[in-house]
Amino acid sequence: MSVPPSAEPTLWELHRAVSQLREDLRGDIAQLAARLEQVVTEDVYRADQRAVEQRIGQVEAGLSHLRGDHEVMAERAGQLRSEDQAQAAATRRLVLSSFVAPLLVMVVQLWLASKGTAS
Repeated sequence: MSVPPSAEPTLWELHRAVSQLREDLRGDIAQLAARLEQVVTEDVYRADQRAVEQRIGQVEAGLSHLRGDHEVMAERAGQLRSEDQAQAAATRRLVLSSFVAPLLVMVVQLWLASKGTAS
């Protein structure tokens, strides 16, 4: 079988096809270059990860310190609460005795006075 002469591309068509391939290749290379500008090296990535881990460690240390402070403050608040309750109980006893003692003395005096006049 023979190929008709019109089936083969002309030199101009080959030139246009090669030119088009070159333009497509330039565009692809430009896109690749743009993407590579956004890529960081492994060293930079590792340094960034170490910095992040260091910051996380500092935050964790701060949280544990705050947790310890909170526990100390909660314990101190419990102590203060029990001291306040003891003080309130002592105040109630004092108030009660300040009202009961004079009444008791008055009852004793009235009893003694009534006993003394009957003799």
